[in-house]
Amino acid sequence: MADDAVGLELVVEPWIAGLWVALNQEFASRKEDKNTSFCANKFSNLSIGLQAERLKTEDSGVKNHLSSKENINSELPTENFQPSLSFSGSSLSKATLNIPALPPEYLEVQFEESCVQNGSLPYISENSIFRVPITKAIQLTRDDAVKKTLLIELDISETTFNYQPGDDFNIICPNDALEVDELLDILGLLGKKDHFVCLRVKEGTKKRGATVPQYVPDNSTVKFIFTWCLEIRAVPKKAFLRSLVNYTTDISEKRRLQELCSKQGSLDYNSFIRDPTVTLLDLLRVFLTCKPPLSLLIEHLPKLQARPYSVASSTLFHPGKMHFIFNILEFPSHLGELRRGVCTGWLADLVAPVLQVNQKSKEFFSAQINIMSRPSNVFHLPDNPSVPFIMVGPGTGIAPFIGFLQHRQKLREKHPDYKFGETWLFFGCRHKARDYLFQDELRFFLENGVLTYLIVCFSRDVPAVAETTPPKYVQDNLRLHCKEISRILLQEKGYFYVCGDAKNMAKDVTETLVEVFTIEKGVDKLDALKILATLREEKRYFQDIWA
Repeated sequence: MADDAVGLELVVEPWIAGLWVALNQEFASRKEDKNTSFCANKFSNLSIGLQAERLKTEDSGVKNHLSSKENINSELPTENFQPSLSFSGSSLSKATLNIPALPPEYLEVQFEESCVQNGSLPYISENSIFRVPITKAIQLTRDDAVKKTLLIELDISETTFNYQPGDDFNIICPNDALEVDELLDILGLLGKKDHFVCLRVKEGTKKRGATVPQYVPDNSTVKFIFTWCLEIRAVPKKAFLRSLVNYTTDISEKRRLQELCSKQGSLDYNSFIRDPTVTLLDLLRVFLTCKPPLSLLIEHLPKLQARPYSVASSTLFHPGKMHFIFNILEFPSHLGELRRGVCTGWLADLVAPVLQVNQKSKEFFSAQINIMSRPSNVFHLPDNPSVPFIMVGPGTGIAPFIGFLQHRQKLREKHPDYKFGETWLFFGCRHKARDYLFQDELRFFLENGVLTYLIVCFSRDVPAVAETTPPKYVQDNLRLHCKEISRILLQEKGYFYVCGDAKNMAKDVTETLVEVFTIEKGVDKLDALKILATLREEKRYFQDIWA
């Protein structure tokens, strides 16, 4: 029930507070039960007792229940300030705060100038990591497209790495070098960036089951840890903010951090930290006297995760090669400045010197990246080639379907006597002239019969005829072809694949499919949902979606 990204206090505490009210109301309504008032009072006393115990908790001389005398910001002219990351509103600045207990520290760090460096990446096994060269990079979109989409080709011929169309794989990427250096500078660790770090559990720690994180290899340098091991862009949890209070010297900054991690400051935490995805570096830029030690950061920052990508090729079509595509992600920081995605920004920089725009590039062997296998057990072509299937993949969601069609092309060439079922692709993008990915390839597959139907929509193009309203999104085209979809899925036992954005597109496609069943089968929504559930159970409805 609780959201692990922000801690228990955002969800559990309000739920518990409502629990006592609900229990008291329930017991009070049973007037005929003589014991009701006794039980209700017991629950009420238990609530008060738990709150009292929480308020008694002390750590480092700071009480969980702050007195009004400690309310530093109440003396500031807060009415002249809009609430922000660094300033609270007048009501919160004068509030008595309930802050979480201080998490026990459990790691000790020792710096050594010389050591035998491990140098291994923080992943399960060296055998699972493949270092492969980039052999091609192509920009698939025009420069004036809303998003820049790149295709990268990897040479896997000298490895045992293998894949099927529809598989994903992981890329091991580093944190941004400039962000790492700035973070080290603020923390006073820039002069020790090449020092080796020895970690051990602090003697006498009160943390249960304390261990050194496995994702920090032995004898790693400070810079290696910040570059390859820690997710420095992770949104700090409230427990982390509570720990940072003890390493902040300015009284007003301490107070603001206490507000942000308090029960009373939950709205501010959501508005100024969680929603704008504020990072540790963002915090340290604002709270200038906050200087946490390396040990605390290793305790609270999560592991830097490898990033998954969909394969956009077939080994039958490109022997010894693997393609993938991605948008260079850009999103605003809490100050409004654009920030690139950790992995996509790094990849874009790697291939920038040799990037070709909308044309085949000459092969080159320059940069290398580390990848790991991430095979799919379900998102594959039907075993029986005669089974028809429908593919829905707007934007970069088309990636696995390019692999499907390449594979199908080679199967048709190899087995001309086979019967192949219908293939439908529903694709969408913003502008036909700017970001229609794989337009030439799709036309080729359509002309040679590998792709039976190609249904495309452009969400931001102005219609040629003002009176017409063409479909804008893939789900609009699904509605227009509801009879064919129903026939393929319900009569011919075909497959349905969706790839792309989970937040909007995938949800809308699912709802549209329910509409299709409602209309074509003449059933209500509940029965249509049961039909969809049956497709899932029969492993004929597949999703490869991301947040």
